[in-house]
Amino acid sequence: MKTFFFLIALLVSFAALAEQAKDEWQNTVLTDATIKKIQESKYEYKKCVGEQMQKPAYLDMDSRNATEAIMKQCEPVLAKIREIYLTEKVPGVIADRHLRQIRTQITRNALQGLMFAQATRKAGQP
Repeated sequence: MKTFFFLIALLVSFAALAEQAKDEWQNTVLTDATIKKIQESKYEYKKCVGEQMQKPAYLDMDSRNATEAIMKQCEPVLAKIREIYLTEKVPGVIADRHLRQIRTQITRNALQGLMFAQATRKAGQP
């Protein structure tokens, strides 16, 4: 009797997984033009962060606080990538995951750069 219920539960779970697989987004949906738009927007985001890092006001702040302020300043540029994804009907979860990945990577690079600049300044080098 237990094996019978186990088999029924197993069959129901396979049916649920098969139904869920139909709803998944396929990565081949994006066209080359869309990928190019995303790459250009990502470049603009990196450029925004780089320009903000050059401002002298951020060099005097604590590197973590400066990084946070820089990321907030450039957040609207990153939001353009999300709009591109949503226009192409990419699920929001996937778009947000990619944006989080981009944000994390660039935040780490910015923090590392600001920490290096701060350490150089404290060491007395120009």
